[in-house]
Amino acid sequence: MNALVALCHFCELHGPRTLFCTEALHPPSPSPSSQTGAPVHGDRDRDGDREGEGLTMRANSSATQRGEMCEGCRSLPASHPGFVSVDDETGIRFLSHQHPRQSQLFSVVRQACVRSLSCEVCPGREGPIFFGDEQHGFVFSHTFFIKDSLARGFQRWYSIVMVAMDRIYLINSWPFLLRHLRLTIQSLQSTALKVFDNEQGVCPQRAVRMNSVFSPAVFPHQRSGNAARSLTSLTQHPNLWASLHSSFSWLLKACGCRLTEKLLEGAPTEDTLVLIERQTEEEEEMSCWEGAEGGCSTSQRHQLERELGLNFLWDDEKFNQLPGPKFRSLRHLRQVLGGAEFRLLVWHVLMGNQVIWRGADPRLIQSAFTVLKSLLPVGCVRSVPYSAQYEEAYKCNFLGLSPDVSIPTHVSSSEFSVLVDVSTERSCQMSAVGGEDISSLYQFTISSANTQPTDRGPALLNKLEVALSNENLSVDVVSHCLLCLKEEWMNKVKVLFKFSKVDGRGREDTQKVLGLLGATGPGEEDNVRLLKFWMTGLSKTYKSHLMTAVRGGERSPSQ
Repeated sequence: MNALVALCHFCELHGPRTLFCTEALHPPSPSPSSQTGAPVHGDRDRDGDREGEGLTMRANSSATQRGEMCEGCRSLPASHPGFVSVDDETGIRFLSHQHPRQSQLFSVVRQACVRSLSCEVCPGREGPIFFGDEQHGFVFSHTFFIKDSLARGFQRWYSIVMVAMDRIYLINSWPFLLRHLRLTIQSLQSTALKVFDNEQGVCPQRAVRMNSVFSPAVFPHQRSGNAARSLTSLTQHPNLWASLHSSFSWLLKACGCRLTEKLLEGAPTEDTLVLIERQTEEEEEMSCWEGAEGGCSTSQRHQLERELGLNFLWDDEKFNQLPGPKFRSLRHLRQVLGGAEFRLLVWHVLMGNQVIWRGADPRLIQSAFTVLKSLLPVGCVRSVPYSAQYEEAYKCNFLGLSPDVSIPTHVSSSEFSVLVDVSTERSCQMSAVGGEDISSLYQFTISSANTQPTDRGPALLNKLEVALSNENLSVDVVSHCLLCLKEEWMNKVKVLFKFSKVDGRGREDTQKVLGLLGATGPGEEDNVRLLKFWMTGLSKTYKSHLMTAVRGGERSPSQ
């Protein structure tokens, strides 16, 4: 990631000043002889002056600037070579000194420092804020206060800024940056607070100031001439700058590795957007629990991990490598269950009803779910692979149960659920068939209280059955056919969502749109139910973008 991190300070004598800056220097070429076996973190590079880092640092600070620097404005002396850490994996060097090594970056960081401590202020003055432009870069800034018994108001104003040219990358890294910068800030504040309390215990400054004569002209130079104190003296941390170098270097490396760019052929599908949203939500949920004050108990943590990883406990690729009988495709499932039973089961899946499989073999049940889940968009799938108790339909529409679990009466009598009981035929046949012939090993009983005929629709099911019954089409061809059908109907769902939910059109207009979409005619009721169920699987990104675009169009005077 092409970015740099800087610690800034508002000096009572000289205004906003940059105290410490860490930047990443990428190697010019992946040469095998480039610094093999160099130190990784916190090691000072004594050869820095040979390569120009120390000289460049001094060159960036003119004699006038050095003369204007007080104790509070200075972190490292001009003769200090700075800190250098090398990432052995990538060859990237992380350089830290008071100012950037390049003159162009010096002005960028200087402007970010001034704006973060004077112009751009968030409510309460402490907290994160984002600003910038294409010319001077974009800045993530977090302002905070450090306790100082000799400062006005007993505190000094600091900020940590991250400057980058990539606005989208910086905004997407906001939660990550906020979480880790707060840890650094809290460490500085807690260390300085201990020093502050000790100094106040020895000599309370509030009483001294109340009893002294106030003079605005000499106020900055009062208090024994020690108005501008360094951060090192405020925290009494002997290795403060080395510690900040290590922290900032790790932040740049971790932030660069956290997000990667991928080449997509065309716009991302709804399934891709939903998967990205789910991953982000789970990361944020786990981070919230990890960062919660007081932490959480082991049982609570395990419960949270179980809930968050519910759909990831069964990895499909690893599962396919496991031995034993399992369903290999939709065509295989149709051959085992039979045409009529298969159509009834798939109809319930497409309508969004709860599909319950009850049996003793969790691998067989999971293979059935893996095959059936391919019929739906990712956003419509809520799965509990195998459970020892019944889970309500609002939690999952795919539920695997052990054979001794009883189904509640309100579920078994409901037309919005279907139960598949898997019973073992004769265990002696297992060795005879090698454990792969599902038809001879298990008996499947499908039951449902639904009385609505399923022979008319939906249209997607009719087309799918035509493809499955055509033996000239391979399994891969049928899979691609199903993918095209899903994309076709997902586009219809988007049109219906835009027309009915966003625009708020009436029933008559909606019926005309359904006719244009080809959802009317035979099986119209099933088609409408399918569209409404699939509408729940639209990504939040798409819904938010659509609502924003529509509202923006309504406010635009040109439309």
